[in-house]
Amino acid sequence: MGITVRAARPAEYAAAGELVARAYLDGGLLDFGEDDPYLTTLRDAAGRAAHADLLVAEDGAGTLVGSVTFVGALGPYAERAGEGEGEFRMLAVAERARGRGVGEALVTACVERARALGLRGLVLSTHPRMAAAHRLYERLGFARTPERDWYPIEGMSLWTYGLAL
Repeated sequence: MGITVRAARPAEYAAAGELVARAYLDGGLLDFGEDDPYLTTLRDAAGRAAHADLLVAEDGAGTLVGSVTFVGALGPYAERAGEGEGEFRMLAVAERARGRGVGEALVTACVERARALGLRGLVLSTHPRMAAAHRLYERLGFARTPERDWYPIEGMSLWTYGLAL
């Protein structure tokens, strides 16, 4: 399956947002299911695109199969990045496309963007239950940074990973 990663087009924002929301819902990553308030943020791809780089992955047929938000500078979408670091958030792959290199293509695109910007590192937050994602990050050279782990809401921890560039 040939994967192309590129900037999302405004006409694709709703589809990209829904792809991310479905991945989180179907993966059991939202404690309150369809009533989880984070769904609004996940679906707001246009809001992310206004403050960060919204990237999408498409297959050879031109179907959106993944999305990620790349944050190259501090701003409203930088949660754990420090000065001189980039961050990526809300990495999601459509269920039908998992295991085909989509996640790797999206992460690699973020690494390439961070290097092109001359950043010294790239960080991310991940849910402790995202074991497949953890394996991908580690295979691509990211290491756990438990000193940066955090609790966005009471009772919910997020792990962090970092990559020195």
